[in-house]
Amino acid sequence: MSDPRDTDPRRRGDRIFLHGLSAECIIGFIDWERRVKQTVVLDVELPVDCRRAAATDQVADTLDYKQVAKRVQAFIAGSEFQLVETLAHQVALLILETFGIEWVRISLNKPGAIRNARDVGVVIERTRADLVSTAAPGAAASGSAAAADTATVDAAPPPPARRS
Repeated sequence: MSDPRDTDPRRRGDRIFLHGLSAECIIGFIDWERRVKQTVVLDVELPVDCRRAAATDQVADTLDYKQVAKRVQAFIAGSEFQLVETLAHQVALLILETFGIEWVRISLNKPGAIRNARDVGVVIERTRADLVSTAAPGAAASGSAAAADTATVDAAPPPPARRS
């Protein structure tokens, strides 16, 4: 049971989660990664007071996680970033702005990015305060190879071509 004196909303209350949400996008800074779409997998945690929805049994009284999933997948599919950090941050800002929640926790991983590892990625938390201090979702990604995602320095070769 949580401590009732704890005022940090990220440690209290109801949450909706999406685990294993996947999408394909251009992600990475190595030449082949800029040409081949790769799968990223997200876990998303969102604060929601579920009491009203539990009482009414109506989706209108809660956060519609299907809409969250569709919006996130569409954003990722149209994105091109070099770093998983940037993609996770932009997804967090998108969710905060679009769905008006107070905070979001994103775990974003890139399966097969490093040989001999199942996946690598980041876990971030953002709040509404981050909306005023950063660029809007979808802003152009910038950065250099010097600031590159160290998770892909020993990147595996590109995946085999897909057959239609």
